[in-house]
Amino acid sequence: MITTSLELRRAFLDYFVERGHTPVPSAPLIPQADPTLLFTNAGMNQFKTVFLGEDSRPYARATSIQKCMRAGGKHNDLENVGFTRRHHTFFEMLGNFSFGDYFKKDAIAFGWEFLTKVAELPSERLWVTVFREDQEAYDLWHKDMGVSEARLARLDEKDNFWQMGDTGPCGPCSEILIDQGEAFGCGRSTCAVGCDCDRYLEIWNLVFMQFDRDSSGTLNPLPKPSIDTGMGLERLAAVTQGVSSNYDSDVFRPLLESIAKGTGHEYGKATDSDRSMRVIADHVRAMTFLVTDGVLPSNEGRGYVLRRIMRRAARHGRMLGMESEFLYELVSTVVTQMGTTYPELLQMGDTVAEVVQGEEGRFIGTLEQASPLLNQILQETKQQGKTQVSGNAVFKLYDTYGFPMDLVEDAAKEEGLTLDHTAYNQALNEQRERARKTAKFTQAASRADVVKAIEVLPVTQFLGYAQQEAQGTLLAMVKDEHLVSESQQGEDVEFLLDATPFYPEGGGQVGDHGTLVGPSARIRIHDTTKLAKGWFLHKGQVTEGRVRTGDHLTATVNRGLRADAARNHTATHLMHAALREVLGPHVKQHGSLVGPNRLRFDFSHFRGLTFRQMEDIENLVNEQIRQNTVVQSEEMGIQDALGRGALAFFGDKYGDQVRVVEIGEFSKELCGGTHCQHTGDVGLFRLLSEGGVAAGVRRIEALTGAGALQYEQKRDGEWRELAGLLKASPQEVVEKTKKLLTTLKETERALEQAKQKALDQQGAGQEASIREVKGMPILVQRIDGLNMQELRTFSDKLRNKVATGVLVLGSVLDDKIALLVIVSKEQTKLLPAGKVVQHLAQFVGGSGGGRPDMAQAGGNQPENLDMALDKVYEYVATQLS
Repeated sequence: MITTSLELRRAFLDYFVERGHTPVPSAPLIPQADPTLLFTNAGMNQFKTVFLGEDSRPYARATSIQKCMRAGGKHNDLENVGFTRRHHTFFEMLGNFSFGDYFKKDAIAFGWEFLTKVAELPSERLWVTVFREDQEAYDLWHKDMGVSEARLARLDEKDNFWQMGDTGPCGPCSEILIDQGEAFGCGRSTCAVGCDCDRYLEIWNLVFMQFDRDSSGTLNPLPKPSIDTGMGLERLAAVTQGVSSNYDSDVFRPLLESIAKGTGHEYGKATDSDRSMRVIADHVRAMTFLVTDGVLPSNEGRGYVLRRIMRRAARHGRMLGMESEFLYELVSTVVTQMGTTYPELLQMGDTVAEVVQGEEGRFIGTLEQASPLLNQILQETKQQGKTQVSGNAVFKLYDTYGFPMDLVEDAAKEEGLTLDHTAYNQALNEQRERARKTAKFTQAASRADVVKAIEVLPVTQFLGYAQQEAQGTLLAMVKDEHLVSESQQGEDVEFLLDATPFYPEGGGQVGDHGTLVGPSARIRIHDTTKLAKGWFLHKGQVTEGRVRTGDHLTATVNRGLRADAARNHTATHLMHAALREVLGPHVKQHGSLVGPNRLRFDFSHFRGLTFRQMEDIENLVNEQIRQNTVVQSEEMGIQDALGRGALAFFGDKYGDQVRVVEIGEFSKELCGGTHCQHTGDVGLFRLLSEGGVAAGVRRIEALTGAGALQYEQKRDGEWRELAGLLKASPQEVVEKTKKLLTTLKETERALEQAKQKALDQQGAGQEASIREVKGMPILVQRIDGLNMQELRTFSDKLRNKVATGVLVLGSVLDDKIALLVIVSKEQTKLLPAGKVVQHLAQFVGGSGGGRPDMAQAGGNQPENLDMALDKVYEYVATQLS
């Protein structure tokens, strides 16, 4: 008998392997080369191209346990998590698949046998649904499996017909459900299969892909009908373990126990704390797997979904009384529990914990500021008898504190309230419009007219991988966004050839430079770009003669610049691999710039690199350069490339055929750029800088070849110059500098001591300088050479001399004025310090403010400082009249 979720995983895979299925590892949560999906959300995602007929596999039957995320995009369960027994962001999907092999009969038989014989679910409690028109499936369930017609239901297209999109493969599906009993029902007399309550719980969905829907909506039979099934592990575990909720199963129990230990709340004792504990348990699993698969918190795309999940969990931790970071401590529970099934967790556990702790710590500050205001808004809404929270108030929370709207919605939902989305969106749009009007930017001119003008022409044939000089026919010329048939000396024009060796800007690499030479013209090309569909435009100037459409031109690439760009591009691949080796597999490319003179590389990482890490990366790259490994490229199908382990780039879209650039066992990436023939051609690699450019995104700049050598020579020259200034040999520079710094610190310390001694002397005996105005003691003193911080320190020596009055200090340092006013607390109602300092500041061309008992100001008219200080007595007398 199966008693644990681990046994359930093994039993499922073993069952289908015994029946001829190939076990396929889970795909990552980030879909590869599929821009239509935010996250992998079903087991069939990695087989999508197989079902579409675009790809093939060496097997016709497959089985898998797939990591899935449903948070963001079309499939989004985030808001339901915590409120129900069965909704999750991260979950595991058990599936079996047939690619034109078996169909309905076997799929149904496999499903029924596994649930009733292996999982040992009582057949009398199992119900089945079929598509209303699928008589074949109905008969197979009733006649072959023996399911009574009383437990067979026909449902409409909405519930029992699956399709991948508006067109393409689709077909009826059949769901297996279990009747959990009336205690789980809604209590309505109409409660039956198809009801939204938990009584009839869907366990397994069998999809029969037998049609291809065309653009007219017509269903055409597929030549090879296929099977796609999906069953949630968490639900099945709860059912087989006889518990009423997924969260009561062994999938979640260890996490809930860890949460209980950390927060002091026992699960199952209170509705509100139970909900928060469920949210945290679910979300910690999600964030652990997302970070492991390379997602880092950010303000867009997948990173934003991760940030929402982390912040939602942090807020619920706050509701359980957790004032400091604690989510990161739960990551180890997930790793321990699931590391056997997903070994990548064992490698990434520490990194995940660090990312979670950093994000949680940043959000706690937001919660501390915004939570009291949010609670006030919600309470005021209820006190006013309203059920909808003001959209403007919610926007103010977002605009002022960065408090996410979805968390406000969560909090409102817990109080039985809704949000005024219309007013919120209006306020948000108004802010965006204000920002748009004040922003100063220029947009690149649209090329739509150019594309329309050349759409009848053939796309450009690229010859540049094998040649750097080639013959081409001039098909068109573009000047000022219009086609021209002739250009002459001095004109700047874009040239479209039928074939070219020039590489167009793309994939981070800049476009080639070079020359075009014709029968009566010479053209200098300073950039090459690519329009949609594949037209290459060579941007340049006619330097000699005249050129006409139809001319045959010799296109020659600037070999030196091309070689330098190739060096930098190959080095970029080496550096990417080195970053992943040193920092971890979560490193993903987020953009690059590969030019002849330098390279820039943006990548996902959650903190700055240490000097040691930068050294390790640089050493790894240079080691690969010294090995002089062959750089190979090959065109292949996208799925074949990904199956071989090639890395796909952030945000890029790929066709059916891709080019893979491989550098031994060290690097393998999808890339259309130009490269060296051997790594040794790079010559030398030198890191210049590393820094952050966005949340979770770092940037490295580097040099290669002659540029790296020149950089080293320049640094060596600067080092020798520094040695000369220090009157030392280059080898002695560090030690001599240390000694000089020690001497400097000692001198600064002595000067500071002398300064403090002088201040003490000036502060002593100031009682004689105290004047009374209408009974209030006032001490005014000017002491130059102090900044504001030093002035405040000096005030500590004097304030007790006017413990029930006013202290005013003024100083000039580098022609800048510092004014400090301190008023004893019992006098602040009569004489607020902020008012005093504002009055004085106007005489020295400045402004200021502060607390009632202490305020400060600056100014830029030092010649008026004495006059301003004299005004103190007059002002106090006026205020006390």
